[in-house]
Amino acid sequence: MPLAGRLTPALLALLVSTPGGFGASGPPAASQETAGFSAMEPGLELGTFPGPAGAPGDAKIWIARVDPARFELKLVNASASDARPHTVKQWALGAGASAAINAGMFQQDGLTSVGLMRTRLHENNPRRARSYKALLAFDPVRPGLPAVRLLDGACGELDLFPPPYGTLIQSIRLVSCDRQNVWAPEPRRWSSAALGVDGQGRVLFIHARSPWPVHDLVDALLALPIDLRRAMYLEGGKEAQLFVRGGGREVERLGAIEAAGAEDRAIPWEIPNAVVAVRRSR
Repeated sequence: MPLAGRLTPALLALLVSTPGGFGASGPPAASQETAGFSAMEPGLELGTFPGPAGAPGDAKIWIARVDPARFELKLVNASASDARPHTVKQWALGAGASAAINAGMFQQDGLTSVGLMRTRLHENNPRRARSYKALLAFDPVRPGLPAVRLLDGACGELDLFPPPYGTLIQSIRLVSCDRQNVWAPEPRRWSSAALGVDGQGRVLFIHARSPWPVHDLVDALLALPIDLRRAMYLEGGKEAQLFVRGGGREVERLGAIEAAGAEDRAIPWEIPNAVVAVRRSR
């Protein structure tokens, strides 16, 4: 959603500056790493997990787990082509992708990200947001680098900027480099889309239609047997979406209007920017 529609400057300052007190106790046992997930195709899995109690809707957290050795992440922008937004599903189908999720919140012009967002060929927003400490980096510019990194500026990982990656997406931290919940507690609740990485470097596309306070959602994610190491916020409310397809199955998860969470109000909203996962040719 446009940033002004959800987070005021005062609320944003509180959310990004208050440390949380919840930490994961350690990586899950190997036997737990596939618990809750089912394979869509090699390198792509979809899992559903129980979320916090007390929310309308399905009360589930949906997670697409992507192996970056088999899939390449790509950033798609309306500003790079015809300035026409699309639903997350439409972005995925247009890119020939197996999975897609929001790339982040956007400004009132309906096109520009609220944080830095760029690829090798296109700058959607060349300016860094001072208060945003998470940076998703992929498309490495030299051999030997991890395919995907989720960097934490509060841990000094952005002191040398820019990192050696062609695509950069800046947003708000949810889980820090030391596996702490860094979204401040507050009562407001909404549907959420987020992106995380696990201990094996796999990328997690995370979606919750049921509206929870974001801090509570992050606590729940850290308690799941998914080996979550870091995470960043992508989008909230009706614009938050996840699309996954593979093995003859197709799943589209949509955000709720405000805090309704009722499945009969699901509407796929068009958004200007998305992250998609495309199978590698090799």
